[in-house]
Amino acid sequence: MKILGKLFGSPAMVKLLRLFLFNPEQVFTNKEAATRAKITLDTVRLELSIMKQMNFIKKKTDYRAVLSKRGKNKTTKRKRVSGWILNEKFPYLEQLQDFLMSATPIKHKDIPKRLGASGTIKLIVVAGMFIRNQDSRLDILVVGNNIRKSQLETAIKAIESELGKELRYAVFDTQEFKYRLGVYDRLIRDVFDYPHEIILDKIGVESESKS
Repeated sequence: MKILGKLFGSPAMVKLLRLFLFNPEQVFTNKEAATRAKITLDTVRLELSIMKQMNFIKKKTDYRAVLSKRGKNKTTKRKRVSGWILNEKFPYLEQLQDFLMSATPIKHKDIPKRLGASGTIKLIVVAGMFIRNQDSRLDILVVGNNIRKSQLETAIKAIESELGKELRYAVFDTQEFKYRLGVYDRLIRDVFDYPHEIILDKIGVESESKS
């Protein structure tokens, strides 16, 4: 991220570029962009103004369902929201997307450490976004004991802010995972039967998954 930050002006710019490039049909308000990229609102305003001058993003109005409550009754209304969306006519869109996809800021060897505080991690398998295969059902599979899901979610969201895209992930305790593996659970097989990378394995699952 440091090298890319220097290349593109700042780490915040890189995060926002990724956010719009990898979510091309989504409209983001300033606040939403700040939350997803985990940067300050003031920084977002500054970087988005530069991106607008580059014609990398454009203004768009989005209509969203909002739940409102009056007394005991709940109704759903459509709220008009103004935000930013990727400009599909930006001339270097494909080249920039390919470059940022290949120049991932998350090294696979660092993932166990980043997730480790959430519990006793026994297995981490990455696919999808991490190996440039968008057809995968999951981006990351985590197996372990005493996993605190709130802490794991916090760690995942921090990774998402750097990648610029929400991750598809699944979490299992070791016993449940071994059972699912043994009965050829569809989700588990869809991970191991297709391109993936095992970056942590303390339960010897690699040989089991091939049997």
